[in-house]
Amino acid sequence: MTTVRREAFGRMPPEEGGGEVEKFVLQSDSVRVEILSFGCIITTLETKDRDGQFSDVVLGFDTLEGYTRKHPFFGAVVGRVANRIANGRFKLDGKEYQLFLNNGPNSLHGGAKGFDKVLWSPQVLPNGVRFFRLSPDGEEGYPGDLKVWVTYTLSGRELAINYQAQTSKTTPISLTNHAYFNLAGQGSQNVYDHEISIEADSYLPVDDTKIPTGEVAAVQATGFDLRQPVELGKHLQKFHLDGFDHNFCLHQGQDRRLVARVFHPPTGRTMEVHTTQPGIQFYTGNNLDGSLKGKGAATYPKHSAFCLETQNWPDAVNKPHFPNVLLHPGEEYNHTTWLVFNTA
Repeated sequence: MTTVRREAFGRMPPEEGGGEVEKFVLQSDSVRVEILSFGCIITTLETKDRDGQFSDVVLGFDTLEGYTRKHPFFGAVVGRVANRIANGRFKLDGKEYQLFLNNGPNSLHGGAKGFDKVLWSPQVLPNGVRFFRLSPDGEEGYPGDLKVWVTYTLSGRELAINYQAQTSKTTPISLTNHAYFNLAGQGSQNVYDHEISIEADSYLPVDDTKIPTGEVAAVQATGFDLRQPVELGKHLQKFHLDGFDHNFCLHQGQDRRLVARVFHPPTGRTMEVHTTQPGIQFYTGNNLDGSLKGKGAATYPKHSAFCLETQNWPDAVNKPHFPNVLLHPGEEYNHTTWLVFNTA
């Protein structure tokens, strides 16, 4: 049984239209998740450890103000296109589109005001909540009126996130949720004792600005081979890595498949990621620097969380040999990611 509760969380600042932000609390026997109508943000995700104790395993803020100020996309749905587009530029049907540059020379996670910074219209479901918005033609430089639905449903130990979209003009689209996890509990100082595996035979090398070079490189005999579980801290040391911020190339197909697993031995918590998406961005919170005050006045230093963002490959709109990122009128974008929490 999942219960769903809605409550007020705050109001947007007057300069942002002053709309009411609601919080939706989804609860089963083993998972409790709180989601905002602002940015479809997961603010809290509590799961049990092996002793049955609940802890909140996602980074975030106690108040709306934290989320309306600049922050690294904690828990938010990002779009129209997750990740980076080189030089914020792409060509469609002979026309060039220029996006806002918000990440060095590139456009990141939808631009200056992406899907993470807007109010969505909620609809309560028996076991979850569905959010809708219309992204108008030309918003952040993207073509087409884009209707978007993001649906969160909780069933026992499994949180499903479904993304659907329809467009009036051909447009690139790649949606993901940008939750930052620490299975020891948010506010823990690092994720070095987590064991991770990712079901990917190849990954995308990147340039200095984190744009894929275009090469699809084998993980074999590199620090990117995570097909067998590795203890994160030791693995980073062994391969002299500053952290991960890379797309791992998943086996193609529209069916649900297990793509990543994280285990935290001290608490026994495990998290599995299943998806229909072609890629997963593994990010180890390299840009966190302890300057943000999070929930319960916790600070979030470098490597104090990890993200496993299921999505299309970065800069696919400029790389014809990457999986198709274009949505055409009359088609439907439809992807689901499932997060399964357990103990071992």
